[in-house]
Amino acid sequence: MRLELVPVPVSDVDRALAFYVDLLGFNLDHDVRPPGSGARITQLTPPGSACSIVLYKDIPGLDLPVGTLRGLHLVVADIHKAREALLARGVEAGGVDDMGGVYYVAFADPDGNTWLLQEMPSGARRPEGS
Repeated sequence: MRLELVPVPVSDVDRALAFYVDLLGFNLDHDVRPPGSGARITQLTPPGSACSIVLYKDIPGLDLPVGTLRGLHLVVADIHKAREALLARGVEAGGVDDMGGVYYVAFADPDGNTWLLQEMPSGARRPEGS
């Protein structure tokens, strides 16, 4: 099994596209409107990722309220560089939090869905016995 697609609930697909593509630099893979359904399927992939997101509004079976998705992780090699890149693109990002040698930076999309940049340094290891 592979995790390849994460649904992200948004109130305005065009506004979300501007954020994810123009500010975050995600690649737009698909933007389709199935005939007769009124739905829109918009799939994007972060650069270098094997997992994509789908921005959605009013798709049957996906009923997560807008702005309630929390803590999706984007793993980066250098948390400081990644944070600076977000700030340079106009994304409001928090400071770097050191959680015992694993580093995080929080930010949110225009609907309030939250994301975390995560840097797991090469020396970080699982606790013994796990």
